[in-house]
Amino acid sequence: MFNIIILGPPGCGKGTQSANIINKYRLTHISTGEILREEIELHTAIGEVVKKFIDRGYLVPDDIIMREIFVSAIRHKPRFGLLFDGFPRTLFQADYLDDLLKHKKQKISLVIYLEVSEEELYNRIKHRSKVSKRSDDNFETVKNRLDVYYELTHPLIAYYTNQKKLVSISGMAPVEEVFSKISSVIDDYLIKKEK
Repeated sequence: MFNIIILGPPGCGKGTQSANIINKYRLTHISTGEILREEIELHTAIGEVVKKFIDRGYLVPDDIIMREIFVSAIRHKPRFGLLFDGFPRTLFQADYLDDLLKHKKQKISLVIYLEVSEEELYNRIKHRSKVSKRSDDNFETVKNRLDVYYELTHPLIAYYTNQKKLVSISGMAPVEEVFSKISSVIDDYLIKKEK
């Protein structure tokens, strides 16, 4: 089983590149953002709670995320592997995911970290807000989301570097170029695994 995490700050292109990876490598997509936005759109009880955090740019509490990810992960029976997009977001969640996968006799194979400058992140999210109308795509919320990212999620870079699973890729290039680099990293990993 081939399990990947795509990691990076808000606006770095995780969603776009996740879609490309899924299409090429036939992985099952586990996106906390999609799971939580679906709950909000359906006006579920959990959706109402989650919306209050997301609208302010805060991370949704671990207990909610864990429950939703666990339910989603056991619901899917992936044929080739999983792609985690937007999860984990904290060291606690990373430990939880490692334990969950170990219980299924699996592991994270590769972590792809998309590096993008802060100025570019603001420009992308500003552009996205005009198109998507997402409640969390405004300057104040984006600033808060980036502050939270650097405080809570950025330490995952060291966590996965220590596990020798992290590969950094510049997300500043055009989408196709970034995906070409991601594909090279994944292909190299799969070739080595087969040897």
